Amino acid sequence: MAKGPRSSQQQAAWEFFGTELKRRRENAGLTQDGLGLLVFVSGGYIGQFEQAIRRPQLDVAIRIDEVLQTEGFFERTWRKLIDDKRFADYFAQMAELETLATKICEFAPTVVPGLLQTAAYARAVTIAANPFVTDEYVKAMVTARLERATILQDAARPEYWVVLHENTIRTPAGGRAAMAEQLEHIATLVRERNVVVVVLPHAAGAHASMSGMLTLLEFDDAPPTAYTETSFSGTLLDDPAVVKRAQRAYDLLRVAALSPEASLALIESAAEDYRR
Repeated sequence: MAKGPRSSQQQAAWEFFGTELKRRRENAGLTQDGLGLLVFVSGGYIGQFEQAIRRPQLDVAIRIDEVLQTEGFFERTWRKLIDDKRFADYFAQMAELETLATKICEFAPTVVPGLLQTAAYARAVTIAANPFVTDEYVKAMVTARLERATILQDAARPEYWVVLHENTIRTPAGGRAAMAEQLEHIATLVRERNVVVVVLPHAAGAHASMSGMLTLLEFDDAPPTAYTETSFSGTLLDDPAVVKRAQRAYDLLRVAALSPEASLALIESAAEDYRR
């Protein structure tokens, strides 16, 4: 998949991380399995770190430093690579993984996902969560969100599946005109077959993921990952058993949702209501 310059630079930096990890591991006389055992991951994961297929989480980088006695080298490198002030600390790694995914599945219980947001909608939700920030901050956050969405315009874009709870289309973030524009934007993406969006109606009642937003990511050369987010925190999950449970929850959400055709009709009807 073609990536932008920033992603290419980040990938090169992670390849450096992996090269250094391999060099220092071998200097310490450890196999991939041996190092994995000491830092509580599999040897296969260590191999994926060294090939820059998968990025270690911070706690793993810290344990690698401790085992290899590298005086914080891998922790510092990790923080430099992940540090992106356009995103909350807990979301920065997730934003990078989006650019590498071949398939993204999201469930949005209350807010339209960032990859689908218009500028007006993004501005409204940013200000709602940060009422005392400067215009410059708001502009930076909105720009970052729109830049993320460019992956959907790439010829080699990932498959993107979204389950929207009906809450997301019934809450007029930014006012009626902004909400109409937002829903029309989603409808356009659906009609252009860039995304698949279905709506989980209020009538569905209790559902499989009631605690917050859920994202599933798949990659060409790495195991799938799940990400969950609530109002002020997010967690990447890569334990295979946990990811499998998250995938099952997503399957249950899709089963309970309206069909793609009925969902599009509901989205377009809601947009018309906001225009009135």
